[in-house]
Amino acid sequence: MNVYTTDKIRNVVLLGHGASGKSSLVEAMAYLAKLTNRMGKVEDKNTISDYDKEEMKRGFSIKTSLIPIPWQDCKINILDTPGYFDFVGEVEEAVSVADAAIIVISGKAGIETGTKKAWDLCEKYKLPRMIFVTDMDIDNASYRQVVQDLQDLYGKKIAPFHLPIRENGEFVGYVNVIQQVGKKWNDKGEVDHVEVPEYSKNNLSICRDALMESVAETSEEFMERYFNGDDFSEDEIRQALRVNVLDGSIVPVMMGSNVLARGMYTLLTDIVKYFPSPDKRKCAGIYTKTNEVFDADYDFSKPKTAYVFKTIVDPFIGKYSLVKVNSGVIKTDDILYNYHRDFEEKVGKLYVLRGNKVEEVKELHAGDIGAFAKLQKTLTTDSLSTKATPIAFLRTALSKPYTARRYKAVNKGDEDKISQALQKILAEDCTLRNVNDSENSQTLLYGIGDLHLEVVKSLLEERYKVDIELTKPKVAFRETIRKNSDVEFKYKKQSGGHGQYGHVKMKFEPSGDETQSYIFEQCVVGGAVPKNFFPAVEKGIAEGVKKGPLAAYPVVGIKATLYDGSYHPVDSSEMAFKIAAKQALKKGILDAKPVLLEPINKMIVTVPDAYTGDVMGDLNKRRSRVMGMNPSEIAGYTDIEVDVPALEIYGYGAVLRSMTGGAGTFSYEFARYQQATDEVANKEIEERKSKLEESSL
Repeated sequence: MNVYTTDKIRNVVLLGHGASGKSSLVEAMAYLAKLTNRMGKVEDKNTISDYDKEEMKRGFSIKTSLIPIPWQDCKINILDTPGYFDFVGEVEEAVSVADAAIIVISGKAGIETGTKKAWDLCEKYKLPRMIFVTDMDIDNASYRQVVQDLQDLYGKKIAPFHLPIRENGEFVGYVNVIQQVGKKWNDKGEVDHVEVPEYSKNNLSICRDALMESVAETSEEFMERYFNGDDFSEDEIRQALRVNVLDGSIVPVMMGSNVLARGMYTLLTDIVKYFPSPDKRKCAGIYTKTNEVFDADYDFSKPKTAYVFKTIVDPFIGKYSLVKVNSGVIKTDDILYNYHRDFEEKVGKLYVLRGNKVEEVKELHAGDIGAFAKLQKTLTTDSLSTKATPIAFLRTALSKPYTARRYKAVNKGDEDKISQALQKILAEDCTLRNVNDSENSQTLLYGIGDLHLEVVKSLLEERYKVDIELTKPKVAFRETIRKNSDVEFKYKKQSGGHGQYGHVKMKFEPSGDETQSYIFEQCVVGGAVPKNFFPAVEKGIAEGVKKGPLAAYPVVGIKATLYDGSYHPVDSSEMAFKIAAKQALKKGILDAKPVLLEPINKMIVTVPDAYTGDVMGDLNKRRSRVMGMNPSEIAGYTDIEVDVPALEIYGYGAVLRSMTGGAGTFSYEFARYQQATDEVANKEIEERKSKLEESSL
């Protein structure tokens, strides 16, 4: 592939709801740019973007694909992202390096939850954007309705650049609002100028007036001419619109048919015309030697810097670190310094990826997106620079996973293989977490949702030939006491020669501090128990609180006081007193009204205002306690703060998405332990007892 300078590069992310047509739009673009001889189809499993076996099997995108498309004298780096919410990390990685966005909407399905989420992401990253309405070849696709709904949501900034022309229900052309002419595709695929249809004239007038008003607002001179009734030239209109699109005050709406590859020529041309090259965007890091701001700003004349936004680990093609060059020009065999790892990496060869195809290039200019192969220590969100000028860029804030499943190997002996495979998957996917919960003897996978974890399971099976079983995780209950008890225990054993003798009298009571397992005190008088056995007694308590007598959960919030006992001058030993104390603890807990404590999480549920009633009703069924409701940072959303038992969170993600059409999100953190209800405690004790009995067989 040719080397492109910064001003000839456009980095564009495709966003939208699942199945809105992003991957097929890339196919049509690639076909028009003569990168392919024929267009692939998702259902035929032969698209450029969805090349992974898992994507082919499921029929939707799972990972972000990079497709560079040469158009005119520019290169458009298209970042095709997944539409399903379980793979939001892939979207966040792509958006972090994009300079503009195209929000794809199906003309048949209309505005969906993914459309609104895409818009919110563009707002967050201040991305210029266009909207492209697909499926215009379908008879019941309504472009007019999509535009109306967008204007209802986002106001006057929504500006349709085109209007459809249909004949006998077939999509045959469009009206160019800027030029005020009709254009119709002929048999050669070229465009013929035609009269604007009568049914489009009223809409054309409305759209044209809105555009002219926006153009007038770009300068005082234009405003004066507008009020004087002057017309603007096409060049003046386009230049003014470019300013408006760049600052987000106008969002063009275009349309086409991916299947027929109609509307792509105009879209690609307008990407070059209206979207910014990287040097028109800001980019800053920290010069780590002085902690001063380093304005990279995609300036080719500044020291070399790059940001790693994504990692690919493939068993066949190897490891690739996808980077955006933030300043300078990176060349083959450059040595770059990773400030975060304090390690110098030799870049070796430079590559450009097109789906799963790798193409070598000599250099990458500031603002371009490419790939480095086999970097030793560099991970996603790391910064690369020269050692003389070490720069660190702000890491992308990726969504945190809250859906957990317990996993174990289906086949014994596969544990090491699974661990190694998961390490590779975790290097690719920063929204996946692998947690060893030794307290509950389980290993947990945390993902964005159920589908996310199912895909990981399938990847392990298909790619790495190991199988795991996903089950409901165990909840970390605790045991404590509510009353006082006074017990004694004598451990006496004679087996020839020296025997064993330890005798303790102890009091147990609630300590009032459930963040600690136990407090140990002694008030023995008269040497009934010699001082040298006190540590053995405490050791017995320390071992005993690891598994309580109710359900073998750790004991917390207990105060143990040794006040009396006896010893044998020959047979007493540390072991004997440790066993005596451990048994006394068990008896003391059972005599002091033992109870189960369940973990309570503080959870924030963010939902559209229209769904708050339904969500609140469901939360009440989950034994939650509402602590407050506040307007969210996202307009039209509410944050519901609740305290909810950890036991009730299992499966909540799927329920919340179902209730809110995928719009609701939640996060939580551990808050405290509180006494479980009798119903919950009895059920847990019975289940635990039966499991312990099974494991002992």
